[in-house]
Amino acid sequence: MNTALRERFWERYPLEELTQPEWEALCDGCGQCCLLKLHDDETKELAILNVACRLLDTHSCQCSDYENRFDSVPDCTQLTPALVKEFTWLPQTCGYRRVAEGRKLAGWHPLLSNDAERVHRKGVSVRGFAVSQDDVPEKNLEEHIIAVIPMT
Repeated sequence: MNTALRERFWERYPLEELTQPEWEALCDGCGQCCLLKLHDDETKELAILNVACRLLDTHSCQCSDYENRFDSVPDCTQLTPALVKEFTWLPQTCGYRRVAEGRKLAGWHPLLSNDAERVHRKGVSVRGFAVSQDDVPEKNLEEHIIAVIPMT
């Protein structure tokens, strides 16, 4: 299988036309989508925690079992081109969100910088502040809220 990425594919093709390797390459490696979220049905708000999915390596900000993540974490969110615009909780910095909104990738994005560590040096990733959900009792999750966003 040819896994070569087409030149500047993110600017030239709609998300729906990307190959699987191109889609995966849009991920900037920040790990923010792997932070736990609490949805309040009454207020229609979403609380984002500094608690990461147990599969997220909080140093590398990569899933420790990406290929089998849905088996171990059934509520893991699978981001697809069709869902990007629905996931309004994706950070403004997210490569998927930026492309879906017609914006350019950030200069630190690995596709532009050729440096996967730059997202961490820029302070965009969860490295340094996220903790594993294995280290936080469920009864204490609300103590780890770092942002609350309205969900419409």
